[in-house]
Amino acid sequence: MHFDQRTQQALRDVGLEIDDLRAASEAVVDAVAADAAALEAFFDEHDTVYSDMEMAHSSAAYPEHEVDYADITTHADEMRGWLRFETWGVPVEGGRILGEDSVELSLGPTIDDRVRFAADRETLR
Repeated sequence: MHFDQRTQQALRDVGLEIDDLRAASEAVVDAVAADAAALEAFFDEHDTVYSDMEMAHSSAAYPEHEVDYADITTHADEMRGWLRFETWGVPVEGGRILGEDSVELSLGPTIDDRVRFAADRETLR
């Protein structure tokens, strides 16, 4: 089950039954898997994306990135993977859909920040 023991006990204390806890846990797992698939689809659909990432080698307010691939896997409520651009890549440690044309990812070492990506610069303004 997704919920830790303290959370399970607190939910039972407010009246939820074990079957309710299982259903809620499965709903969380399903939601994370759906978001991971949608994030991968976003990067699959765009050859180029723009970000609000501060980059030392770019003077652009919203740098351009040529997308190679996004590979995002899930385990319960965790989302992890790899985002590969033309010349570099970065671990992904979580993410969410912001809208039809933008997403936000938590990027791992070397970036260590939440970064918004969009299909065009205007969406990030």
